[in-house]
Amino acid sequence: MPPARMTPELFDVVAERFKAFAEPTRLHILYELRRRERTVSELVAATGIGQANLSKHLGQLHSAGLVGRRKDGLYVYYALADRDVLKLCDVMCDRLSKESNTLRKALSAR
Repeated sequence: MPPARMTPELFDVVAERFKAFAEPTRLHILYELRRRERTVSELVAATGIGQANLSKHLGQLHSAGLVGRRKDGLYVYYALADRDVLKLCDVMCDRLSKESNTLRKALSAR
C-alpha cells in the first residue's frame, strides 16, 4: 500500500533507491547476498568483480539502505538490509519470464 501522500522529498528517496537497482553489477551483488552474508573477498570470488569496483558498488548499496555491514575482526560482512530488498527484482523477473513464455508461444504458433 502506498503512503497516504507522496511528497517531492519522498519521490526523491524512491528515485534514489531505483537508481541503486539500475546497475547490473549491483543486481549481481544483491543476488549473491540473497543466500547469506559475505565478505568482500567472498563476493569477489562469487561475482568475478574486481575488489575496487565491488567496494564502490557495496558503498552505493549501503548508502541506499539496501545492504548492511558488520565488522568482525579483520573482516567486514555484507548482507541484505532486509529480505524484502529483492521483492522488486522477483516481481520483475517473474514478469519477464511470463513475457518470454508468451512471446515464445506466439512465435511457435506462426
